[in-house]
Amino acid sequence: MTDEDAVTQEIAAAYYDDEITVDQLTELVGAEVAANLRVLKQQLDEDFINEVADA
Repeated sequence: MTDEDAVTQEIAAAYYDDEITVDQLTELVGAEVAANLRVLKQQLDEDFINEVADA
């Protein structure tokens, strides 16, 4: 893993934990990566909701 990958992972974690905004995310990683991370967060949130609903 490169240093850049590690930084991106830290930024993503901060976004997933609602520690930074979408605008901050976009500024830090660029529009394309931010869009991918937003989609992933939405999918993770939906999966969690579905798991809780099934429990």
